[in-house]
Amino acid sequence: MSPAARTTAFLVVGTVLLGVSFRIEPGSDWFYPSALALAATWVVGAFASGPVPLGERAVVRPVLVGAALTGVFVLGALIVRELPVLDDQVSAVTAYADRGSGLLIVGVTLVTGAAEELFFRGAVYAAMPQRPVLLSTLVYALVTVATLNVALVFAAALLGLVAGLLRQWSGGVLAPAITHVTWSLGMLLALPALF
Repeated sequence: MSPAARTTAFLVVGTVLLGVSFRIEPGSDWFYPSALALAATWVVGAFASGPVPLGERAVVRPVLVGAALTGVFVLGALIVRELPVLDDQVSAVTAYADRGSGLLIVGVTLVTGAAEELFFRGAVYAAMPQRPVLLSTLVYALVTVATLNVALVFAAALLGLVAGLLRQWSGGVLAPAITHVTWSLGMLLALPALF
């Protein structure tokens, strides 16, 4: 099986698992194994599809980008919460943090963010020789449609674009992973207080 075929196979499995995860009731113990199975799918898929370059080992810039992105999303959340349809979409996501076990939610959030970057800015990015930033972002957003949550699809598109640009700049997945994890932690801490 070619690396592109392996990437596609893991993309399909991961998309299905993502859809299943977001159909589990917030607070259910089944959410954690489902989310961890999804993260494992992304990690195994990344390494099964070919080498995953770490790239530049800068930490400060990716953390600052993640923090700035968190700030942009928090400002956007102040607007979104005034729109009932979007407020409901974000509240559906924050319900997992509100009803979940604190440390488990933090762990799942961080592991999943890093795993997504390994796969989408590793395997998917590498499978797109032409316009990898744009196409890996598009694939990431399309996969997120499986959640049936417009707010998450928008977040995936914006985060994916920033992560793709960081992948291009740094030459690997480390910088996008650091940014994603920083942003995810920021969102986990900020959004439940706003919704």
